[in-house]
Amino acid sequence: MTGADGAAGTGLVFHDRYLQHNMGLARSGSPLAPYPYAEPEPHPSSPRTVGRAKHLLDLSGLGERLTPIAPRPATDVELATIHTLDYVARVRALAAAGGGDAGVNAPLGPDGFAIAALAAGGAIAAVDAVIGGVVCNAYALVRPPGHHALADRGLGFCLFNNIAIAARHAQRAYGLRRIAIIDWDVHDGNGTQEAFYADGEVLFVSLHQDGLFPVDMGLVEQIGSGEGVGKTVNIPLPPGCGDAAYAAAIERVVAPIVRQFAPELLLISCGLDAGAFDPLGRMNLSSAGFRELTRAAMALADECCDGQLVVVHEGGYSQTYVPACTLAVIEALAGVAEPWPDPALARLLIARTRREVGLDAEHTLTAVLSTQRPYWQL
Repeated sequence: MTGADGAAGTGLVFHDRYLQHNMGLARSGSPLAPYPYAEPEPHPSSPRTVGRAKHLLDLSGLGERLTPIAPRPATDVELATIHTLDYVARVRALAAAGGGDAGVNAPLGPDGFAIAALAAGGAIAAVDAVIGGVVCNAYALVRPPGHHALADRGLGFCLFNNIAIAARHAQRAYGLRRIAIIDWDVHDGNGTQEAFYADGEVLFVSLHQDGLFPVDMGLVEQIGSGEGVGKTVNIPLPPGCGDAAYAAAIERVVAPIVRQFAPELLLISCGLDAGAFDPLGRMNLSSAGFRELTRAAMALADECCDGQLVVVHEGGYSQTYVPACTLAVIEALAGVAEPWPDPALARLLIARTRREVGLDAEHTLTAVLSTQRPYWQL
């Protein structure tokens, strides 16, 4: 199943329909109106980020060596493992009426329901391919993203919570008990956190920019409730902390906890908006940093769950740098020995944050370790 460089063992979920998700125009705040410029400002969640990522995959030659995984729409029953049926019906009705907002800054057009269901179904298809042994690991290059979506409303560009739905599918279809989700999107995965906050069988770990969005979520002291106490791990890193801080967070906090939890499947919410040139985040990660995060996740999956790893695309808004970072993640999954050149990498690698963990990031890691020690050996 695996070729000389491992590429044949990696699956890719993609569909051109994902590029048709219509977010409309960018909004200027309150009142919710488009920016008043002569040339309208497009929504920051552009199809170009995903389309260019797929294009770069093909240009690099890696695309043809990946195993294609066909997505299919998630059913209402599957969507309802995370969302209320009333909300599912409301999104369908909004789309049928020509579009609207499914919550707060969660716009969709006439095809929005069908495309969002296909995104959730793409994450499910990736899980099926990995657990079924068709591929060793998989990347679901889907759109719209999902990790902010709540049970009864959309939020922050997200309609259905793709990764949470995929996790429930793995439990229900395959009888898995313990699933770990690592979210390295620059924004806290509040919807995923809420879905599993009292669930002792799903570990949710979020690395995100402190206080960015949502401002009242992703706090260190939010650790779960009931049977889920200690199964939510928030690592709100300071802006600008860069590759070294993320690597330290994985090594000191994430890896020890995931090992002790011993998941049967590892899922990654892969936002690329922590990248150095992203307009909505300030975390300064390089493509090399994302590659190293992915390799660390692969090592954990190899150690804990026979390598079973599914990576699901989330946010990312730099139309030039998200494709390079996406490619780096998939190259790592596929074991590519000679990565496609990143023209920006040389100037990013000279940053001190590439080599050193700042004092503010050390303070965060110390706080997280102190908070989680009652539940884990750290």
